[in-house]
Amino acid sequence: MSRAPAIAVALALSLALAGCGLGAGDEPAGTKLTITRDFGARALRDLDAPKVGGDETVMRLLQRNAKVSTRYGGGFVQAIDGLAGGRSGGHPMDWFYYVNGIEASRGAAAVSLRAGDRVWWDRHDWSAAMRVPAVVGSFPEPFVHGIDGKRLPVRIECAAPGSDPCRQVSKRMAAYDVPAAIGGLLTAHVEETLRVLVGPWHVLRNDHAIDGLEHGPKQSGVYARIAHDGRSIVVLDVRGRAKHTLGPGTGLVAATAVGDKRPTWVVTGTDDAGVASAVRAFEEGTLAHRFAVAVGNDLPIPLPVTR
Repeated sequence: MSRAPAIAVALALSLALAGCGLGAGDEPAGTKLTITRDFGARALRDLDAPKVGGDETVMRLLQRNAKVSTRYGGGFVQAIDGLAGGRSGGHPMDWFYYVNGIEASRGAAAVSLRAGDRVWWDRHDWSAAMRVPAVVGSFPEPFVHGIDGKRLPVRIECAAPGSDPCRQVSKRMAAYDVPAAIGGLLTAHVEETLRVLVGPWHVLRNDHAIDGLEHGPKQSGVYARIAHDGRSIVVLDVRGRAKHTLGPGTGLVAATAVGDKRPTWVVTGTDDAGVASAVRAFEEGTLAHRFAVAVGNDLPIPLPVTR
């Protein structure tokens, strides 16, 4: 967590943590560390077996595996491997981190690392969205190891529960040993449950947890804007500007959240063909290091568009 609103939190945390050493507990097994820039467009480090210590924190994991400069008592990451936050071309650039695909709400020095956690640091322009609450690029997380060490129930909600897209998403979860209930659409958030909504946008759009996707990154954290009627998806650049308007056959795989609620994933499209394309993109290789992915003509388009 690196942007300006987090600084006060970081200061308080640094005072609380001052003088507190790390214990000699067991090392969290199976952790991964990814460091990228520009919304995952450029990988700087991708470590499947990073150096890890006992009773590790997210900050200590980063410091063991990269050169880190901090500010505000060590609670604020200023630079990683010499690449600093600040401003570029008049726009704010900072380091943000995600654990199992969930944006941090606390300073990295205050977040414990747990077995299996996927930690992802990315430096990017946040002028179009101060908050990106969830990303898809750590899939199959958060479904496998959960959030804050707690594995949560998973519910796949489908426009047509017996449809092939619904079955295919269920099979993908099963491939990662993730048990998931399958049912029809609900229109209210289910506490302590990770939801995956599958179907054409015009059917899914009434769910309040995802309606921000019609309004762009300031509301959803996703660099796309779906038309009210669901017939087109506008893909956006890093500053929230429209780059392309995609029509029939377009899919989208994204994650978003309202406030401090659990993230909701969507596997959606402009029509049945678009949903089918999104389902095919719902796999680790396609989603890796992506904040969200649009699919046009079965070709994945990382979001935001950086070129």
